[in-house]
Amino acid sequence: VSSQERMPQTPPFAAMFDSSGYNRNLYQSKEDNCGGLYYHDNNLLSGSLEALIQHLVPNVDYYPDRTYIFTFLLSSRLFMHPYELMAKVCHLCIEQQRLSEPGLDKNRIRKIAPKILQLLTEWTETFPYDFRDERMMRNLKELAQRIASGDEMYRKNVQQLLQNLIRKLAAVSQYEEVLAKINATATDRLTVLKTKPQSIQRDIITVCNDPYALAQQLTHIELERLNYIGPEEFVQAFVQKDPLDNDKSCYGDRKKTRNLEAYVEWFNRLSYLVATEICMPVKKKHRARVIEYFIDVARECFNIGNFNSLMAIISGMNMSPVSRLKKTWAKVKTAKFDILEHQMDPSSNFYNYRTALRGAAQRSLTAHSNREKIVIPFFSLLIKDIYFLNEGCANRLPNGHVNFEKFWELAKQVSEFMTWKQVECPFERDRKILQYLLTVPVFSDDALYLASYESESPENHIEKDRWKTLRFVSQV
Repeated sequence: VSSQERMPQTPPFAAMFDSSGYNRNLYQSKEDNCGGLYYHDNNLLSGSLEALIQHLVPNVDYYPDRTYIFTFLLSSRLFMHPYELMAKVCHLCIEQQRLSEPGLDKNRIRKIAPKILQLLTEWTETFPYDFRDERMMRNLKELAQRIASGDEMYRKNVQQLLQNLIRKLAAVSQYEEVLAKINATATDRLTVLKTKPQSIQRDIITVCNDPYALAQQLTHIELERLNYIGPEEFVQAFVQKDPLDNDKSCYGDRKKTRNLEAYVEWFNRLSYLVATEICMPVKKKHRARVIEYFIDVARECFNIGNFNSLMAIISGMNMSPVSRLKKTWAKVKTAKFDILEHQMDPSSNFYNYRTALRGAAQRSLTAHSNREKIVIPFFSLLIKDIYFLNEGCANRLPNGHVNFEKFWELAKQVSEFMTWKQVECPFERDRKILQYLLTVPVFSDDALYLASYESESPENHIEKDRWKTLRFVSQV
């Protein structure tokens, strides 16, 4: 039997959380009801932190349910540092399996090693950024070494695990460098126009005159940026002090990544890019053409399932420097835009959007091609939902137990996102278009208003005063 076959088999992400919460009976053993864990109808509702940690550690006859592993690793960081958890898990593995004894019995290690390896594999694959911490890496290597030393068979598995992890960490570092470079060169378009006006002759339509192609390249950017967000980044956004632990503010030391913020910044950039492209042209006819172009791009984003770009485009068109251009809008066939706005209407807690998102999620589950699998949620709303779920219930119950029921819910939301972020982008990359979308200078708020007033003069006193101020400031 290869060691791979003896590993506990885990179901794919999407199957983990069934409609009623999670698959409860994958590998749970009955005697868990004692010892600090509280169940109701076979649902783990709460437990002491110690009992929950113990529940994570496999033994010869037991391997934790995969949904439990994900949920506990995701939420435990609200109570302790990942490296503290890792140290405890290693200690328990070594103590319980007597792995530190000199005359280590090969048979015993054969029974337990695949399970410990499987747990380490799930941790490193799902939460790789935890291992940007030296202490985590040390513990991981030490435990892995003990397993490997007991049996030649596991040496390969251990090497594989470490190689995969190191590859993921290298990829995220490279991605961060690229983002830093892009941010360093981001300049306000007005400054560029003043210093070297000839360098901005291009506009979006000359770079890519096909709205379908633009929607596809936007989808590339979205999927790449989504893919780098670790599930723990959602939870780390709310790490406060744990009331039972007075001396530690958990937040500072914990944050190993900013991929979530970088993704929100991309949304803002795309909104400003849309507004800039609309306000730039001197001729009304050109501006109307750019608006219609973006309406087509947005519609194609909707068809693809790329709701984040769609929302960024709509919010760019709704910025007041754009929406005040009445004469320009009068030339636009707005029927298509009205349909999109209706889809993204915030009333009834974004009911229409949520319905469309559910439709896309359904389609994704039964998809035959990567194209049908794409679901890119409107990201700020996803964060807001998770935030409200977190705010709405306590992390701990009055008896000091961890409120696990809350964390099942949290993990369910995050695991759906995990499925979506793993989709490979089916479209060809177009370097030239991607380069433009990511690096072309865009207008700041003031520059947008200035361009807008120059295109269609101010309507009232407030606008006139604002225009005067802006012109004065821009000439200084």
